[in-house]
Amino acid sequence: MTTPLPQPQTQDAAEGQAMPPVPGEHTFVLQKVQPALLGLMDGSVSTLAPIFAVAGLTGKPIDAFFVGLAASVGAGISMGLAEALSDDGVVSGRGAPLARGVITGLATVLGGMLHTLPFLIPDLRTALTLAYAVVVVELLLIALIRWKYMRSPLPQTILQVIVGGAVVFAVGVWLGRLGSAG
Repeated sequence: MTTPLPQPQTQDAAEGQAMPPVPGEHTFVLQKVQPALLGLMDGSVSTLAPIFAVAGLTGKPIDAFFVGLAASVGAGISMGLAEALSDDGVVSGRGAPLARGVITGLATVLGGMLHTLPFLIPDLRTALTLAYAVVVVELLLIALIRWKYMRSPLPQTILQVIVGGAVVFAVGVWLGRLGSAG
């Protein structure tokens, strides 16, 4: 005999009281939004340090582009496999492993490539300026998705995402400067 999994509760932002999930929304969030959000977050944040370090080390935008491309595709494959192999979805209700893996993998590649594309611009200063702006938009988009679907408080979510992204970004810039100074 199996015990049914408890249904998650959501918070009513206005009153701070638990509300039952909208029928079907829980499944959509669990099987589609959460894997996509996981991929976007990983792709966006995990590729920041290598891309900006290489831009600082070489001064060549095309080098940063190829590092970003390699990091994005490699992370997408890794994250997709990890999500697909994490569980079969039966006990957790997380849905088909292959679908989750594909969603996570594609979202990881997208998250990494958005701020990689500006490095196709041959002028380093222009590429960096555009990439910085794209990173801010990416992080705000991730915060908005968390707020809308995970029902996280928006100010707290923005702060968490921006601080996390800023720390990784700063490490990449620091390593790029450290390496180019030596």
